[in-house]
Amino acid sequence: MAAVAQPGATTVVQQSAGGNPWAGPPEGENVFGMITQNVSRLTEAKPPRAWYVAFAIALALLTMFGLSLAYLFYTGIGVWGNMVPVAWCFDIVNFVFWVGIGHAGTLISAILYLLRQDWRTAINRAAEAMTIFAVVCAAIFPGIHIGRPWLPYWMFPIPNQMGMWPQFRSPLEWDVFAVGTYATVSLLFWYMGMIPDFATFRDRSTTKIRRIAYGIVAMGWRGSSRQWHRYERAYLLLAALATPLVLSVHSVVSFDFATSQLPGWHTTIFPPYFVAGAIFGGFAMVVTLLVPARQFFGLKYIITLRHIELMTKVILGTGMLVGYAYGMEFFIAWYSGSLYEGFTFINRLFGPYAWAYWTMIFCNVVAPQIFWSRKMRRNVWVAFAVGVIVNVGMWFERFVIIGTSLARDFLPSSWGYYVPTPTDYTTLGGSFGLFFTLFLLFCRYLPTVAMAEVKAIMPEAHVQHGHGGAH
Repeated sequence: MAAVAQPGATTVVQQSAGGNPWAGPPEGENVFGMITQNVSRLTEAKPPRAWYVAFAIALALLTMFGLSLAYLFYTGIGVWGNMVPVAWCFDIVNFVFWVGIGHAGTLISAILYLLRQDWRTAINRAAEAMTIFAVVCAAIFPGIHIGRPWLPYWMFPIPNQMGMWPQFRSPLEWDVFAVGTYATVSLLFWYMGMIPDFATFRDRSTTKIRRIAYGIVAMGWRGSSRQWHRYERAYLLLAALATPLVLSVHSVVSFDFATSQLPGWHTTIFPPYFVAGAIFGGFAMVVTLLVPARQFFGLKYIITLRHIELMTKVILGTGMLVGYAYGMEFFIAWYSGSLYEGFTFINRLFGPYAWAYWTMIFCNVVAPQIFWSRKMRRNVWVAFAVGVIVNVGMWFERFVIIGTSLARDFLPSSWGYYVPTPTDYTTLGGSFGLFFTLFLLFCRYLPTVAMAEVKAIMPEAHVQHGHGGAH
């Protein structure tokens, strides 16, 4: 399964160093058929052994997640390490982390589509799926954080048996609308893009069950000019709707902290800082997912080294923005003249949580600097390793913001030190199990690559191409 491409495909890779990654395919080769074969084989043939190993690990973590939540519901949130004054920690850290992971999908799909960046076509489908699954993981934590997980509908503006309404002036309530809108638009955008590919799977199906299943989700797609016209208009409209969400969603999440009076949170830099960090962490997760996918699923000729290099450049650029934001926080604390604000940031450097702060700095600021080297940007396993390191750093960033600021606030008499419990760790690890289980199922049963979009940017798709016109 590791080599599913047809002979001659290496020529495509060799010519993809610059410009269109599919420029100059070999004379006489049916590259359209090669793309369809490579992507469809993932759902039609038996997956490689690596998929089964990864799925077993993810399923074990998911089982641990379910057991942790069951224990939490039965016992109460006292099983967490939360205490006074650190009433928020792993639960909200995980929520902000997973919301941030979902940002790269919308950026790749919507903004790069509007900017007509053709390189997005090979990676946008997996990035969109990552967005949906990350939002699913994120949505769980506010529901269990409230302490009454059977009453999450109280967060929505609907009547309930108590005659109570949400506090619309609360930033936590803004999260409900922001994340809900983001999830809805992202899901529609993801599904809309897969319709032509579902039709391809339907037409290639060899069993009645697969033909019916893919036929239902393909919604009668036949590829007529009228259908393509309406599809492109709808796709453009959804891209335009999704684009503001890239900026708004994590800005609203940052208001959970920025609108408070707590030192370390009360700062206007949070909205752009959070957005840059979300794109940074989101792209790192895309690299983390797609490097193994291209290696084990035979997608090296679709997700090329050029795609990896461009994503690592985005990681490097947004990493520099995040590093600038870290430094600017110290400048703001000094320039404000606030004793409490200054103490908070000195405490991050040298206080009891200094280990977490310096871990964050290494992962998010130091590690991405390796991408100044073109050789490192084009080394897939270096990119994978840095992607993992960045994701670790982005989790620690949220922990530093939330945990260290709460642990030492205004009065030394109320200071405390947060110590995670085993349930905190199993809930965190289990959320990764849910995420990877969903992503592996996506790779197994849905089109991992947007076949129709990849074909549309190839020279063979244009009449003026010298290989005999449009196919």
